[in-house]
Amino acid sequence: MRVLSSLACLGALSLGLLNPINVQASSGDEAQLIEAINLYRSQTQRCGGEASLELPPLNSDTRLALSPEGTRDLQQAMTRAAYPMVNVQAISLSGPRDAKAAMGAIEESFCQVVLDPQFVDIGVSQEGRDWRIVLARPLLSGRLGDWQAEGQKLLQEVNAARKLPRQCGGQPFAAVQPLNWNATLADVAANHTRAMANQNFFDHIDHDGRTPGDRAELAGYLYQQIGENIAAGRDTPRKVVDGWLASPGHCATLMNPDYRDLGAAYAVDPKSDAGIYWTGVFGSPQ
Repeated sequence: MRVLSSLACLGALSLGLLNPINVQASSGDEAQLIEAINLYRSQTQRCGGEASLELPPLNSDTRLALSPEGTRDLQQAMTRAAYPMVNVQAISLSGPRDAKAAMGAIEESFCQVVLDPQFVDIGVSQEGRDWRIVLARPLLSGRLGDWQAEGQKLLQEVNAARKLPRQCGGQPFAAVQPLNWNATLADVAANHTRAMANQNFFDHIDHDGRTPGDRAELAGYLYQQIGENIAAGRDTPRKVVDGWLASPGHCATLMNPDYRDLGAAYAVDPKSDAGIYWTGVFGSPQ
């Protein structure tokens, strides 16, 4: 039995402003820093004494590259930038000469911010050796049906992705057969997703210590292999699957030719950090 792991994103308003800085037009260093942060998020990291999940990349959003007048009131700056945010946090650095040095400072002092799964978007601004990195979660914009209907839509998106050969990180995958909807795995996905939303956590291990394989076995799904991808903060099946495809670990799970079945679900709890959570459970039956 093998259990594959995977990811996704979201929170409550959190302000992390340090020193105000001046901003200039975007340069290659800003893009390099975003790329470095996304690479860091795509791998398991040790941060705050715990291991992070593999997270999908943050979307670069120019509205989050703030002008100087937005530094003292981050919420006001988001309003002026027409960014409909739920959560936002800013990191300010003074001293790093390039993106590599800035990333080193972030890993040392701000790993918990950039590894927070609630965040979906990022903007970076730089002037000289001053940097501002803004991470945010937008308001939900999707109009979703019930969890079964949206789970079926996620299955359609996954199967559309599996039709095409692709690279997941450095690993090539050929086009692969579509997955079948499995009602048992769908119930497993729904129960785990509701638990994450209602208990406000984001992990493959639930509060009872059960793994995806444990949950599938308890539900009566006899399997050779089980994989699970989770996501948060993304409000449509398309956005969820796009995030998984951009993350090497999640992409490899999605493209795995051994899987035959999928069950998927979402759950919403406005009191939770992420607001919306998703689970896709992939299975290879015995």
